[in-house]
Amino acid sequence: MVRTASESTSAGPTLAVVARAAGVSVPTASKVVNGREDVAPETRRRVAEALDRLGYVRRPRFDTARAPRLVDLVVHSLESSWSGAVLHGVEEAAYDAGLEVVVSAGLNRPRSGSPEQPRPEGGGLDRLVIRGTSGILFNLAELTAAQYAWLARHRIPFVLIDPAVEPPPGVVSVGATNWQGGVTATEHLLGLGHERIAVVAGRRRRQCSGARVAGYRSALAAAGVRHRPEYVRHAGFDRATARRRMRELLDLPVPPTSVFVCSDAMALGVYEALAERGLTVPRDMSVVGFDDLPEARWATPALTTVRQPLSEMAATALRLLLRMMDGHRPESTRTELSTRLVRRASTAPPSLP
Repeated sequence: MVRTASESTSAGPTLAVVARAAGVSVPTASKVVNGREDVAPETRRRVAEALDRLGYVRRPRFDTARAPRLVDLVVHSLESSWSGAVLHGVEEAAYDAGLEVVVSAGLNRPRSGSPEQPRPEGGGLDRLVIRGTSGILFNLAELTAAQYAWLARHRIPFVLIDPAVEPPPGVVSVGATNWQGGVTATEHLLGLGHERIAVVAGRRRRQCSGARVAGYRSALAAAGVRHRPEYVRHAGFDRATARRRMRELLDLPVPPTSVFVCSDAMALGVYEALAERGLTVPRDMSVVGFDDLPEARWATPALTTVRQPLSEMAATALRLLLRMMDGHRPESTRTELSTRLVRRASTAPPSLP
């Protein structure tokens, strides 16, 4: 079928084609494309489906030839110092490159007041295209297959910073040497004379959590120390859950003398559980964290931890994204930056026989 100029362009179908496919007027389709709220949920759903099905590319509403290039940083939340470190790295690298950065938090959450309203296939990513993004950085993202397909269809370059789960083949990501970090933390405790070493890990399906636990187990095996399955506990990367897991470890018939905690935030929960039992760090329990966030220095005693170079990871991801925006493909899809142990006051030789 031959389409007229009013039906399509070299960039894809026009809004008139989308409106006809959805059974609405062009002004109504335009409202959906531009994020207007005065559209019925069912109408919005039909238009969103037509947009994705036909491959309509939302065009920016400004002169991109004159405007600075815009990149988006999508984070799960802005309430943690973890996200603050990532934002700092992106901001510095973007300034050096002459880029503008827009930060979005909780992109996939439903809009308040309309929890039943179906989300478009892109899961909110269409808003980024509308404002003319040149590329996207996703921090701790767990994108759906539909969102990956949507990004590919719209040819938007993107990079994942510390992805929550292993991304599909070909997706570019930046992370840290999590396995080596687990080895380093465990070797430090072994070197102090500990053999009853527990680990409080994050969620089981999180990529970084699995790698850190694997490093812990590898270090024990290399030292000839028996692995105790009951010493491995999984939490949710939050203080409250880590506090409960530490209580469980203390209630074991043979409790550990030290614990490797897979995030600094969880380590603070471990401190709280120990304080509840009248135990002190490091006399009664040595504790090693992971991340080296500001909280690690502020804790009492200051927390020995594995430093994850969050700001450097974010800056590296931005530089990779910039090359992709210029049409270059990275030689490797996975970049890992080194971790290292930062020794403070929370570890000591065991006091128990």
